[in-house]
Amino acid sequence: MHKFQSQTQPLILVTGATGYVGGRLVPRLLQAGYRVRVLVRDPKRLEGRFWLNNVNVVKGDVYKPDSLDEAMSGVYAAYYLIHSMSGSDDFHQLDLIGSRNFGQIANKTGVQRIIYLGGLGDPQSSLSNHLRSRQQTGDELRNSGVSVTEFRAAVIVGSGSLSFEMIRYLTERVLS
Repeated sequence: MHKFQSQTQPLILVTGATGYVGGRLVPRLLQAGYRVRVLVRDPKRLEGRFWLNNVNVVKGDVYKPDSLDEAMSGVYAAYYLIHSMSGSDDFHQLDLIGSRNFGQIANKTGVQRIIYLGGLGDPQSSLSNHLRSRQQTGDELRNSGVSVTEFRAAVIVGSGSLSFEMIRYLTERVLS
């Protein structure tokens, strides 16, 4: 049984909790008094997180819609912090499938709001496949009928993030 801050506060779902942004968002939500549920493909990847005993963990995958009902049941708002950073050429198709599944199940289960972290860029300009995919993911979420708040950011760099670690690695190689 997981502990919650308050049974009267809304239940918030966080996807991408094993990532840089999601892993830092969860303790902030808990500190604000929200009940938090995290959706992860592999719960073992959460081991060692100091907040783990204070959240409800649900194993699921946005590419498997049947696994999302339990995760979204009773949820007021859901953070969509998933991005298929696979090395394959079809990552944009995976993004669209995942966001479409997520939005449809969110609508079906009564989620009131989806909060999505997308990427910068003018959709009318010639965007990279990566940025175009981020914007189309936001479109798919909005097409679900659930209210969506979309934040757009450039590269997010902070200690422990993939971008930061790549820069650190390259810097250390150049300086050694």
